[in-house]
Amino acid sequence: MKKLLLTFLILFIGLKSYSATIWINDTRAQFQTNSLVILGINIRTFNAKDYNKNGIIEEKLDEERGNFINAIDRLDELAMQGVNTVHLFPITPVGKLKAVGTAGSLYALNGFDSINPQLASKKSRLSAKEQARRFIDEAHRRKIRVIVDMPACAAYDFYLKNTTLFQTNKSGTPIIPGGWTDVRMLNAGKDGRINIDVLNEYKKFIDMVMNLGVDGVVANVATIKPAEFWADLISYARAKNPQFLFVAEATDKEVPLDENIPFTPYNKLLEAGFDGYLGGYSRFSEWYSADDLYNHVLFNKKLFSKYKLIKSTIGSFATKDVVSPMLTNGAPYANMIAWLNATLPLNAYFVDGIQSGDDYMYPWENKKAKKSFTDDTLYYVQRGKIDIYNFSRKPGASNGDVLQNFILANKFKYMMNQIMPDANFVPLQTNSPTIFAYARSNKKSSVIVVGNMDFTNMQNAKISVPHLNERVTVVPVKIDDIPVVHRNRINTILAPGEVQVLLTKDFSIK
Repeated sequence: MKKLLLTFLILFIGLKSYSATIWINDTRAQFQTNSLVILGINIRTFNAKDYNKNGIIEEKLDEERGNFINAIDRLDELAMQGVNTVHLFPITPVGKLKAVGTAGSLYALNGFDSINPQLASKKSRLSAKEQARRFIDEAHRRKIRVIVDMPACAAYDFYLKNTTLFQTNKSGTPIIPGGWTDVRMLNAGKDGRINIDVLNEYKKFIDMVMNLGVDGVVANVATIKPAEFWADLISYARAKNPQFLFVAEATDKEVPLDENIPFTPYNKLLEAGFDGYLGGYSRFSEWYSADDLYNHVLFNKKLFSKYKLIKSTIGSFATKDVVSPMLTNGAPYANMIAWLNATLPLNAYFVDGIQSGDDYMYPWENKKAKKSFTDDTLYYVQRGKIDIYNFSRKPGASNGDVLQNFILANKFKYMMNQIMPDANFVPLQTNSPTIFAYARSNKKSSVIVVGNMDFTNMQNAKISVPHLNERVTVVPVKIDDIPVVHRNRINTILAPGEVQVLLTKDFSIK
């Protein structure tokens, strides 16, 4: 059944033509309608060539780091998997002093208007910027949008050359934010008194990525800059391209990092002009009740209704800062995340490697390095999280079930947005607090999603669906056995962590 439906969906969507066309940025509009399927990628590892399979890229053995040129080879793969947006982790140069990891953290910015030379292929005669532009052009040719991470802080190396741009404490020492020892806190000023010099550096960044053809940015740790700073920068970018997307890395539960560091909460960031924020779905693994999920969806719905311009969020169930789903609850959890991303009112988000079941466990984790390109002599990595600190292997694994669900869920999201773009969100009553059930419905069709948040025990689920009866046509989308429909209720058996998805025809749920 799964294979048949997948074939149907691929035929329904159709194979896209990759002929050369003029790219028109529509990223902001697609974000506002929850139509993006975003994959976060680290160019430095995205298509790295690790021939001896030891997890580290050793160029003396003719192995090759991930770069903008070899990254192009994976774009067809992403398009076929239903990915329509790539989120590039920072592409600016990185610091090498007081560094973290043997290649340096991607988030230790060491220049606002140039490309990290580590991301350039040594086999190409093109400059780093020309290679980046070619990758972006090739993504656009496949109708894949490109958004880029915008670092919040700057490397110690950059501080030494530009001390006046940084914030200091009372003793005159530059502030180290959040324990990130490889970066220092930029002084963006405060509302009513913005630091124009720092703002101009960020405008250089915007100019650079726009000239490359980038479609939007994710502002890393957006909370540590004042709202007025963001309002100015967003206005600057929108004057050049009204469709340029701004997403804030912020959650609804975030608190100030330090009393010396400014703090702008998520709602003020949205008021400043951000199109959306990460939201709180990163806490999903800590939720043990379906009400937690419902409440967050409804919280965002109420929050976004307060603004004149349309706002949205992403499915931040598994970002670079969240431990791999495979380590949390295995393949069922990875599959659950895929279907939540597909059916909830949000933009889908994943990190490279999740689509095939990578657990991001590296055998050399935190061991002494054979060779370092920074002053750090350890292969630093955060357990279970994608490596952003070293020249390491391409993310990925070989879990076919996870990959199949990833593809099917993404294709189904696309179909949902085509046939029911105005779908509501209706929580459904179940017989257990650990069983979630909700409907996405319009006047013509409904999608019903049921999931078992208990990853240990099977559950006999009873879901109340008003006015549902045996005469309603129920099409199984993601389910092994067709459930029993009887008198306003669906009866089904859920394996630990299982998600079931049903499509009904000519049936609306309000």
